[in-house]
Amino acid sequence: MKTLNSVAASLLVFISLTFLPLASCSADPIPVDPEEKEEQEQEQEKKEEPEKTGSKTLLVWYSFTNNSTAIAAALRSHITADALEIKPAAEGLDYAANNYAIGSSLIDAIRRNPSAASSYPEIKKVEVEFGEYDTIIIVTPLWWSQMAAPMQSFLFRYGGNMAGKTIGLIVTSASSGISGVVQDAKRLIPQGNFLAESLWIRSAEVGNAPELTSAWYDRLFKTNNQNTSMKVTITAGGKAFTADIDDSETGRAFLEKLPLTLDMSELNGNEKYCYGLSLPNKDSRFDSLEAGDLMLYSGNCIVLFYGAAGGYSYTRIGKIADTSGLASSLGSGSVSVKFERQ
Repeated sequence: MKTLNSVAASLLVFISLTFLPLASCSADPIPVDPEEKEEQEQEQEKKEEPEKTGSKTLLVWYSFTNNSTAIAAALRSHITADALEIKPAAEGLDYAANNYAIGSSLIDAIRRNPSAASSYPEIKKVEVEFGEYDTIIIVTPLWWSQMAAPMQSFLFRYGGNMAGKTIGLIVTSASSGISGVVQDAKRLIPQGNFLAESLWIRSAEVGNAPELTSAWYDRLFKTNNQNTSMKVTITAGGKAFTADIDDSETGRAFLEKLPLTLDMSELNGNEKYCYGLSLPNKDSRFDSLEAGDLMLYSGNCIVLFYGAAGGYSYTRIGKIADTSGLASSLGSGSVSVKFERQ
């Protein structure tokens, strides 16, 4: 048995060795591969480099019948934008054959399991530096009330890279409404800043794409990006609402008429209207309107919507952003509505 003194001596040696300063170690350093060192330094520089935020516009489209291609070309003639066409990996497929049998099966696969990568058809490789763009405009056809499958594939893979960016959506179809495509886009780009109005161009209207796309872009993007809209107060039923008036010929002419009180009549359980105020008009068809839209009908009728509507031609005047309580303030019959500049 060790004596107490020998145990203490051993313990002292252990403590001394354990707590020697690291600087006293004289072992040679592990050699580093020069190429590996360079890669590590480059990777560290990337981590330290702040994320770039660009100010460019990306115009991305997919087309089977060339309608979307024509629409994208029309818009590019009006704006400055980089172009990206989405192409399926499988070439030569006739998606429209046998009543769109192939296209329908692709959409069904996505519907069954929209969160699985295997549900989406392969597309050809694309190279995009998303950090260069603050605005992305998507042009896509509609398949069976949904966004075309190849475009869904692109957004499934890259929608996360579009977070915080301004997203514009243009949809072409023969006759079906575009609400399903809008829902697909918002599902696939959950953190995108979508414009309030998507543009629907029917197949028969593709020839008018230059006028339709330029009017849509100027109305929404210029107001959205340059903050050129002007505010008015709309008062009805004792409650005031703030509306943004478009910086357009119609909007400016409307502002010049204010202050103004209109006795507005009820129609269809979703709108109030008043004839007699003539303003410059540039009508286009609106198949989707919502509460808060302030429109000009037939050049001399002010229409304020408090519910969803669509299917007629209007010229936009402006929009109420927060419509909470609008329907109850306007009531179910005729109502006096006051418009004032802020």
